[in-house]
Amino acid sequence: MQSSTRIRTAAVAALLGLLAVLSGPGAAQAGAAEPDTTVGDLTGFSADGSVYHLKAGAAEARVSFVSDETFRIELAPDGTFSDPTGDDIVLPQGTPPHTRWKERGDRYELSTGRVTLRAYKSPLRFALYRADGSQVWSEAKGLSWNGERTTQTLARGTDEQFYGAGMQNGRGNTSHRDKTVEVGVDYNWDDGGHPNSVPFYLSSAGYGVFRNTYAPNTYAFTDPVTTSAKEQRFDAYYFAGDNAKDVIGQYTKLTGKPFLPPVYGMEIGDADCYLHNANRGERHTLDALKVADGYVENDMPNGWMLVNDGYGCGYEDLAATAEGLQDRGMQMGLWTEDGIDRIGEQVKAGQRVAKLDVAWVGAGYKFALDGCKDAYKGIEDNSDARGFTYAPESWSGAQRCGVQWSGDQYGTWDYIRWQIPTYAGATMSGLAYTTGDVDGIFGGSAKTYTRDLQWKMFLGTTMTMDGWAASDKQPFRYGEPYTTINRDYLKLKESLLPYQYSYAHEATKTGVGMVRPLVLEYPDDPKAATDAAKYEFMSGEDFLVAPVYQDSTERDGIYLPKGTWTDYWSGRTYQGPVTVDDYSAPLDTLPLFVKGGASVPMWPGIRSYQDRTADSPLAWDVYPQGKSSFTLYEDDGVTRQHRDGKYATQRADVDAPVRGAGDVTVRIGASKGKFTGRQSSRPYEFSVHTGSAPSAVELGGKLPRLDSAAAYKAAKQGWWYDRDDRGGVVKIKTAPLSTDKAFSVKLKHTSAVGGRTAAANAAVSAPAGQELGAGAASTVTVDVTAGRADVTGAEVGLDVPEGWAARPAKVDRIPAGTTRRVEVSVTPAKDATAGEARITALVRYRSAGEARTATQRFAAAVMPPPPTGEAWASDLVWLKSTNGYGPAERDRSNGESGAADGKPLTLAGKTYEKGIGTHADSDIEVYLGGRCTAFTADAGIDDEINGYGEVAFSVEADGKVLWTSPKVTGASATVPVDVKLDGARHVHLKVTDTNGSKTGDHGDWAAARFTCS
Repeated sequence: MQSSTRIRTAAVAALLGLLAVLSGPGAAQAGAAEPDTTVGDLTGFSADGSVYHLKAGAAEARVSFVSDETFRIELAPDGTFSDPTGDDIVLPQGTPPHTRWKERGDRYELSTGRVTLRAYKSPLRFALYRADGSQVWSEAKGLSWNGERTTQTLARGTDEQFYGAGMQNGRGNTSHRDKTVEVGVDYNWDDGGHPNSVPFYLSSAGYGVFRNTYAPNTYAFTDPVTTSAKEQRFDAYYFAGDNAKDVIGQYTKLTGKPFLPPVYGMEIGDADCYLHNANRGERHTLDALKVADGYVENDMPNGWMLVNDGYGCGYEDLAATAEGLQDRGMQMGLWTEDGIDRIGEQVKAGQRVAKLDVAWVGAGYKFALDGCKDAYKGIEDNSDARGFTYAPESWSGAQRCGVQWSGDQYGTWDYIRWQIPTYAGATMSGLAYTTGDVDGIFGGSAKTYTRDLQWKMFLGTTMTMDGWAASDKQPFRYGEPYTTINRDYLKLKESLLPYQYSYAHEATKTGVGMVRPLVLEYPDDPKAATDAAKYEFMSGEDFLVAPVYQDSTERDGIYLPKGTWTDYWSGRTYQGPVTVDDYSAPLDTLPLFVKGGASVPMWPGIRSYQDRTADSPLAWDVYPQGKSSFTLYEDDGVTRQHRDGKYATQRADVDAPVRGAGDVTVRIGASKGKFTGRQSSRPYEFSVHTGSAPSAVELGGKLPRLDSAAAYKAAKQGWWYDRDDRGGVVKIKTAPLSTDKAFSVKLKHTSAVGGRTAAANAAVSAPAGQELGAGAASTVTVDVTAGRADVTGAEVGLDVPEGWAARPAKVDRIPAGTTRRVEVSVTPAKDATAGEARITALVRYRSAGEARTATQRFAAAVMPPPPTGEAWASDLVWLKSTNGYGPAERDRSNGESGAADGKPLTLAGKTYEKGIGTHADSDIEVYLGGRCTAFTADAGIDDEINGYGEVAFSVEADGKVLWTSPKVTGASATVPVDVKLDGARHVHLKVTDTNGSKTGDHGDWAAARFTCS
């Protein structure tokens, strides 16, 4: 059995203790299931203000109205009501609404000004209607119960869709229709698990349901819909709303709005054990400061550090550690491995973050919720800071005190894939902050770390965890190009903090988090609820994020809903609804699109929010289209003074053409409100994505026009049209202006996003799979596609890595609607590293009487020198080395999560000095350049497995399967491999699981060798 399973099982067992808590209150004893009893006919009715009692024999139902659109239904099968949650989850709601009731023959009608709940008499059955008479939901039969659970059965609408149930791994941002969803702590942090469950769901029919319980729930969104809880009582709150956001707002009004994190909590965090770490050797808590120095020295943001994150890990020198971190612009956090009894003294020593692993090991869900609330309160009771907690298993109400973290996970492409719908889907349950460790805590690689970090910068909160993988996982550990790419995305998030923090504040009012499934913003789009939008999400209303979750430099299936969408990197515009395939996404490029009309506030050029001074600029990134606005929220970022009204808001309004030519006006309103540190004046910067140069820019009078990037950088105020930046961006800067006064910037005779004339928009792309040799003169191919007007005088240039050389190519004319393939000369540096290199194509051209530009990033592959003579596969450069567990090993069997920690390669009692050790599913790619004639090896499952495992080996070349082994088990004889490779350029050595179990799938390519000319 693979040792990763042993490690994780032991860790979870040590951490969790009793799994009996999963059964929850009222669990049935072993034995045959009891038949269901359905509530009978109504035998009694009484009203007490906004509370109504309905008896059905021994059973009694109670209806309590909370607001005009929120009410509670309880059922006690024996007539005795109970409430195990007490006041843990539901908050005081104030005076109930005025209600009225009528008896209408077959039913009673219980009404507010907005809704009417019908209680049918024979048998007792409920149905909800709006004031206009339209039905919201109806029970297909009455409430039922048995010895194990109570169940509600609802009729399902023809097109009704369902969302919610908390954090559902791999699901949730698309509809649960026809699926069964479990709601309960299962300690399954993989795809299909449901950590941080919430007993709440919402329907596209305009309602939501919260089961007020600590018991596990099961929701079957079949026809009919059946929702049950493992207890012998029924207790549910219902919310009728105009839309999903309204329903989430009502639910979070009942159970608590999301908390407002401190600004440092929205920066990336770092976690490890620093005291006597078994995986890292003898260390001390103050050694955390050395890691903190790594962030500073590498110019990387980091907001906080957990310094004891490891089983059995304590701490020492706590106050000195906290002070040292604060000197470096970071805050100290602690894992609650020793409980939270000492949180008061720890906070006084400098703790500002609590990760609540131990606080959820106990007798059920109440323990988890209490841990979140108590740790949050412990921080606030002992400092002026805001409570800030992380928890991997929580329940309804936890949104008001912490971040919901998805648990111990692996750094693989598949983990990236299924985490995308997880966090966006959790927003549908009022969880505003959900996240997972960057690249997991096990396994991982430089490439998966970089890809995972990119998109997690568009979550509200996230962290990176060390100590469990083979090497530490700080974003500066991997060398180039990874360090630079990671720094760029960390700084991009830092610059976007005003945008993200404004959404954090909004969540405290609406309950709706920043990370959103498309269906939340586009409920009428028929594809938004489907798999077409499953692997993308909205970050606020303005950013659409479509992460890369495969080892690829292209991304297919990016669905853009109705509207104008601008590629953040190239400036290319798309008109939705449209599905974008073959999106060019080299390693440094996250597919990212901005909605037309967006006005995004930014803090430019900072590493930490603490870098901001009284003179720091506020920047607005504007994508003008029609009338739009954004309200910036500001406070001191760390204390709780905002709760006493010490904050400010400032609104930006943009008035632009809906499309095409016209003036663009950006009006910045006066900042309203006061707080400590509020800027009385500040300079402003604007990046206005027009695609067409204005004739003038006015701020009071005309601002000076500048003619270069250098002149713009040196000037205190003025504007410059940067034709080469993302299709054309107007850049404006002002002198310091009073924040107490409104002002307007007017761009004359320019355009909406996309330029004056849509017909002039050309597109640039590049075929995938282009290969270059280090130091060798070659060409890259660029495709230029004209829009609805001819392209003339095109010059195609390349921005290439340092040390490379490229020569532009020219094209006189490209007829409208056609594509011209252009070859551009390029020579990589002699010492260019083998692997992916990013190139940016820039095309300057004229079309429809206007000078325009188009740009596109793409990846080219620098190939290593092809092998010669007899070449061992383990000695070659591997272009790809994906593996089922840990890294593929050179000249050793597959080991743990570290490199070179495997054992000697052994097949059928024979030990091999050379070869490759893998774990299914695996893929090793090498470059042969057509120089090799044969590949030979001995293949089999390593002897160390003792008969386990079942795999198949295959050799593929240039997209063709050349050889496949029979099924191989741990007891099989060694399989000889002898494959002809004449003319092959790329060869893949693959090991594939064949029985659906990865246990023991250690596939060895022993004595793997290429014969080359």
